[in-house]
Amino acid sequence: MNNLDNTFFKITKTIEEARNNAYRKVNEELILMYWQVGKFLSEVSSDSSYGDAFMESLANHIQKQFPGIKGFTSRGLYRMKRFYETYAADQKVTTLLSKLSWSNHLLIMAASKSPEEREFYIKLAIKEHYSYRQLERQIDSGYYERYMLSKKKLLPEVIPSHQNPFLDSYVIEFLDLPDHFQENDFRKALVLGMRDFILELGKDFTFVGEEYPIQVGGEDYRIDLLFFHRKLRCLVAMELKTGKFKPEYVSKLDFYLEGLDRQVKKEDENPSVGLLLCANKNDEVVEYAMSRTLSPMMVAQYQLQLPDKNVLRKKLQELASLPESTGMEEE
Repeated sequence: MNNLDNTFFKITKTIEEARNNAYRKVNEELILMYWQVGKFLSEVSSDSSYGDAFMESLANHIQKQFPGIKGFTSRGLYRMKRFYETYAADQKVTTLLSKLSWSNHLLIMAASKSPEEREFYIKLAIKEHYSYRQLERQIDSGYYERYMLSKKKLLPEVIPSHQNPFLDSYVIEFLDLPDHFQENDFRKALVLGMRDFILELGKDFTFVGEEYPIQVGGEDYRIDLLFFHRKLRCLVAMELKTGKFKPEYVSKLDFYLEGLDRQVKKEDENPSVGLLLCANKNDEVVEYAMSRTLSPMMVAQYQLQLPDKNVLRKKLQELASLPESTGMEEE
């Protein structure tokens, strides 16, 4: 590394560390706020007049005072109350709570069956700097049970993540950042990551363009990623969505394929094929869209040559653990 490269590295490292410290500090304030609100709600809950109606009224009042604020629905308020009551008497972990994101706290409270298991995952997530996705994988694999039964005390398998564990949707909402802030960053990461992955799968894929423009019915549209498959001799359109899968996504992709076949496809090429990838908080959906003009034999050939859905789903799950919108709990 020459002197100039070393200077650039030090400056970018300084910026990165400052941003991480800022996210960490905001997260600490957020967790402290939830703790204090939960403490208040716990203390007044002994009065029978503070039931569901009270929680609903309080949620409505907060919305009036802070229009658009998220997390403070009646359900969210009950979560804060439970958060405080879960850890108030557990001095072993109370000092650690602000070192974890709110999404990870919700996951641990929902999945753990004992105080020991909660403490285990809290300390593990802090030690390994887990994002929501990474922590969810360990919990789903029953890592706590396997760890307790293992004589060798096996170490968890960690899939590297470039995501700051404190870049949580609750932090973003707390800072009142624009709605598109996280969504755009998340989609961009998915698009670029999936583009590189598709090109790594084999030499048959050739990259054509990103946000490829087509015009259908006088309207302008853009396809997230467009490839050409040399062996199938067809265009492959890829659309990436964040959030819950909707059937209309497939219909819109069919719409794009018609536009490609009419405007872009050459006479000696086969009908275009579409690939829809949906990154959701609970699951990753992968669907293919194919022209209705394809014969059953051609469909079989396409399916044989195109990437396996399970491989794509696994990669999408990995990519979805970068900026953490997928792992956020809905209110």
